Amino acid sequence: MPAQTVELRIGKRLLWVGGAAYPLHNIARVYTFVLKPKRQEATMRFLKRVGLTLAVLMILTMIGEITFLGSDDSDGFVRFAWLGGLVALVVYVTDLLTVLTATSHHVVAIETAGPSTAMVTGRNTEHLKQLVGYIANAIENPEAEFHVQVERLMISSPQNYHFGDNVNMYGGAGNVGITHA
Repeated sequence: MPAQTVELRIGKRLLWVGGAAYPLHNIARVYTFVLKPKRQEATMRFLKRVGLTLAVLMILTMIGEITFLGSDDSDGFVRFAWLGGLVALVVYVTDLLTVLTATSHHVVAIETAGPSTAMVTGRNTEHLKQLVGYIANAIENPEAEFHVQVERLMISSPQNYHFGDNVNMYGGAGNVGITHA
């Protein structure tokens, strides 16, 4: 997950994160959190994939032996199936290692009223908390302007990360469930 330096600036009621512009009136939430890789989920996904792959390979081996009754065609079919399984296992291990070796990052998330989210990071968590205050002030104060250099995260597989707490509300008063990441 490489980070690149970008300029974060506010001017004329727009928040710029690098080349992306977000209208301040469209920002729904700005907050800090720790972006953590889903290591346990990745491990469980790996184990399920390996188990399923081995089960399919065993079934294909039995089908090959029964169908071809030990002929040379059977050996070729079984070798091809196991070679495909080996390639799949290499892909699964690569996927697992990508998640297991990923680092956690302190980030500022900027969510819009639509589906867009921008994330910036930095090495100083206090600086990130100040950025939240600056952006919140700019939303309240139309004349506010500032600019700062930050790091922007580029995530290739968002499904491998926890993006903070999940809050689920199920009708009625007091029926709120929170899952902490």
